[in-house]
Amino acid sequence: SLAQAVSGQDLIIMATPVSAARSLLQKLQHATVPVAWLSKGFEAPLAAAPSSASSSASFGLLVHEIRAQVAINLRAGVLSGPSFALEVARGQPTALVAASEHAEVRDALVAAFHGPTLRVYANDDIVGVEVGGAVKNVLAIATGLCDGLQLGLNARAALITRGLAEMTRLGVALGARAETFTGLSGLGDLVLTATGDLSRNRKVGLLLAQGKTLAEVLESLGHVAEGVYCARTVVQRAAGLGVEMPIAQSVVALLDGKLQP
Repeated sequence: SLAQAVSGQDLIIMATPVSAARSLLQKLQHATVPVAWLSKGFEAPLAAAPSSASSSASFGLLVHEIRAQVAINLRAGVLSGPSFALEVARGQPTALVAASEHAEVRDALVAAFHGPTLRVYANDDIVGVEVGGAVKNVLAIATGLCDGLQLGLNARAALITRGLAEMTRLGVALGARAETFTGLSGLGDLVLTATGDLSRNRKVGLLLAQGKTLAEVLESLGHVAEGVYCARTVVQRAAGLGVEMPIAQSVVALLDGKLQP
């Protein structure tokens, strides 16, 4: 059982998709040790909402916002940054960010994971770190499409740069610090996910460029591509805050079949 699995542990790590975060946090709400998640994305909206809606109640949430709803007393945070799991497992050099409003959680994550091939930096801007991890997945679909259509490296660089601007605008509107987005969890994770061959979100764009339907793409992946599931939520939250995100909006139109490659 979950209770048996976490009993006696000094730190609990949630390695699940965002879709499982709410139920798991509810089960862990009385944990007395730090909890951290690896999820990157927005929860799917609990109710359909038009992109022009302004009520945040209809929007999907970042995991720290879910935690505030269902486990408010939980000392929690996120471990994020440019990291393909395969390379981490191989012991290849990687740098991550441990973000939490609780110093105890940041310190616990650094102590647990910092090592010869894994450097972990502490950050108290959990909003910025989570926004970066979520939005980069959506932007990676756009860069994958760009590469699949052979539009060139100039176009890819422009997408990454302007995508970073969109990510930053949304993050600041949600209360993040702008400088967070030039760090590992923003620019770093965006570059990796937008250009790396191990990126599932980039592969979505590559396959759509080949003329495959979204259903065919998702079937061929065999794994979760968070950008597909949170793209609409990103656009909805941006619209509710009056933030312009034209690249993200185009990705949603592409996924909905309203825009052709």
